[in-house]
Amino acid sequence: MGKSKLWDRQQLLVAFDLYFRLRFGQFDHRNSTVIYFANLIGRTPSALAMKLSNLASLDPVITSSGRSGLTGASTADRTMWLEMKTDWLAFSEQMNAVVSTLGEPLQDVMPDVREEPLVSYHGMTKEVITKVRIGQSYFRTAVLSAYNNRCCISGLAVPKLLIASHIVPWSEDPQNRLNPTNGLALSALHDKAFDLGLLTIDESYRVVVSGKINHKNDHFFDSSIKSFHGKSIFLPDKSSPQADFLAMHRETIFEKRF
Repeated sequence: MGKSKLWDRQQLLVAFDLYFRLRFGQFDHRNSTVIYFANLIGRTPSALAMKLSNLASLDPVITSSGRSGLTGASTADRTMWLEMKTDWLAFSEQMNAVVSTLGEPLQDVMPDVREEPLVSYHGMTKEVITKVRIGQSYFRTAVLSAYNNRCCISGLAVPKLLIASHIVPWSEDPQNRLNPTNGLALSALHDKAFDLGLLTIDESYRVVVSGKINHKNDHFFDSSIKSFHGKSIFLPDKSSPQADFLAMHRETIFEKRF
């Protein structure tokens, strides 16, 4: 397929999928994942790397940090970016549907991809469970890649101990279940504390630990959770946590439960 031909929708869906799965610094024609998927969609690695950088120019997190990506985003790129923001769930299902038909499972191409189990699959059909699992894999990879595979509170960088934590719980906002801006990369401990409302993130992206917890003489709690009170989280390269999602967590989970 010649470079001069317009990108079709399937190729763009693959590019969008990789945009969220890869870190900003991995948008390179020498990256093995870029090479692999470029070959599958009939584009050169350079063309796919360029497309990823064009998509970066549409990402407000990238542009607000002084990085601009490239300036060649097409009308189709912009239209699909808006489509994605309007309905994350439908768009992610389309990305997954295309990527799943291309070749090897993502687990074989990108080893960090793995499933994070939901609390329960009760009442779901096998087809729905499959979609949920694929969606969880996408969400995890998109969130962790944005935070460079580090806990945004502690800096822990062991992928097996990291969780792509939903800010607004999975069950409470179906439309934003797979929206990476509804996620934080957290250690398993801080994910649980966040989920229970033991801590939250304020308007200035600082950690707030509940003062209503009875933790006298608990040195582990003091060192692993309380010590982060007032400290800024590490903000991601892309897909920065959405302010209204954090506000909802503060209002309905953190303050309400304690």
